[in-house]
Amino acid sequence: MTVKRLEMLVASQAQRTPDKAAIVCDDAVVTYAQLESQSNRLASALEEMGMVEGDRACLLLPKSVDAVICMLATLKVGGVYVPLDLDSPAARSQKIIDACEPTLIFASAESVKVLSELRSDQAAQPRVFAVSSEPAEPGAFTHAGSFKDLVNYASERSTRDMSVDGPAHILFTSGSTGVPKGVIITHRNVSSFLSWLVEYFGYSADDRMSGHPPLHFDLSTMDIFGTLSVGATLYPVPARMNLLAPALASWIEESELTQWFSVPSILNYMAKFDALRDKELPNLKRLIWCGEVLPTPTLRYWMQRLPHVEFTNLYGPTEATIASSYYTLPACPASDQDDVPIGTPCDGEQLLVLDERFRIAKEGEIGDLYISGVGLSPGYWRDEEKTNAAFLHNDALGVPGDRIYKTGDLGWFDAEGLFHYSGRADSQVKSRGYRIELGEIESALHSLKYLGELAVVGVEAEGFEGTTICCAYTSNELPPNSHALVRQDLMQIVPNYMLPSKWERLEVLPKNVNGKIDRPRLRQIFIDNANREDDRR
Repeated sequence: MTVKRLEMLVASQAQRTPDKAAIVCDDAVVTYAQLESQSNRLASALEEMGMVEGDRACLLLPKSVDAVICMLATLKVGGVYVPLDLDSPAARSQKIIDACEPTLIFASAESVKVLSELRSDQAAQPRVFAVSSEPAEPGAFTHAGSFKDLVNYASERSTRDMSVDGPAHILFTSGSTGVPKGVIITHRNVSSFLSWLVEYFGYSADDRMSGHPPLHFDLSTMDIFGTLSVGATLYPVPARMNLLAPALASWIEESELTQWFSVPSILNYMAKFDALRDKELPNLKRLIWCGEVLPTPTLRYWMQRLPHVEFTNLYGPTEATIASSYYTLPACPASDQDDVPIGTPCDGEQLLVLDERFRIAKEGEIGDLYISGVGLSPGYWRDEEKTNAAFLHNDALGVPGDRIYKTGDLGWFDAEGLFHYSGRADSQVKSRGYRIELGEIESALHSLKYLGELAVVGVEAEGFEGTTICCAYTSNELPPNSHALVRQDLMQIVPNYMLPSKWERLEVLPKNVNGKIDRPRLRQIFIDNANREDDRR
């Protein structure tokens, strides 16, 4: 696949297969021709409103056909789309809007509550464009129009010559200071990844792809543009399915999906509820995960029940565009303790394991994991200091490539050249005089069949202990107050100094906006509980 701007990839496919189903969403079928004509109409409306190359447009929308149309139209005028999370507090969305200074906010009926809580104190105020039949109230902003007005615009338009090196979208991730960081992703970043993706997995127009991650999560970029660039059909996962494991398995089967792609938490959730007990998913060809470590017991559950499916682990942070390495399992792991590599760099990417002096680590030696190559973001939106701290120029380091990105992860490579993930650099703690990798404890706990979701975090403590090791977990099988039983079973797997000293059994573990386990929130839960215990003494 030639590196192109994203809207051109979709437009080219619309010319080849105009009547092919592009998106099936809640039984509504939208063809490539309809997607192209509606996004052309909207692009013309945006130009008439004065939107120019480089302007930002926020998407305050649920995952939908309308959202994809807004993305494509924004790109067609050279704009940059910025997805917002409808479920985030309005205060967080306000910070993103203040940071990116959009000229426009696409909103729907589902946006009413968030819009009503947003303020408008920028010199150049963004306007609200309604995409639903029931226009969203603009709140403190002004209306710019709605989809019902698009009939007045032409369904065809000439293409514009714009650079593939321009930004396609800005994805805001959590920042350590409480202010979200905006990661700039270019058309070249995404298109280069898609070139590898399509060739490696052999995507074709016959594929039926899942669309599970939310729009503000970079994995959705792979779903949307990976699907639409080859003429396949995208099936956005209805939000109501996320907490109904058996129903989700039935939906995958009924939709005849050929590919499922998600973060591991949903796969783990479905395995814990034995969602595949009566399902064979005969149409499914490949299952891909990214974003977190998939517990090996969960992986074995899926692989044992779906022997006809190819299983691939993708690894990569938002700053390196979706994924930088891959590993397709040759066979089901033999035991629950087996390690699954993050594998081999994707085409145009390079992984490096470096020591503290930026020397390439030896085989089997754990070091800091860095990434270089075509996927690297230009940096953080209007934040040169953070950009320079995370994206290092190699001429001063003596390692390959122009720039390298410090992932914050630890890793190592084996004799076959496969890379392995060893946890976060900040998840390695010193407790009771020992240096401990919290991920090792989590791996051991995942082998206990009666545990559901779980996470191990460290909380700073005074005195000899250094860091208190804390474990939060869920279980549908254990009786109440069964920490001692879990601890006793864990003692058979790890040494005593790695045993958590604080335990919490929860109904569900807190998640961040990307559906990953919210570890900072868990740490705060343990801190609050410790403070309450101190108050009672």
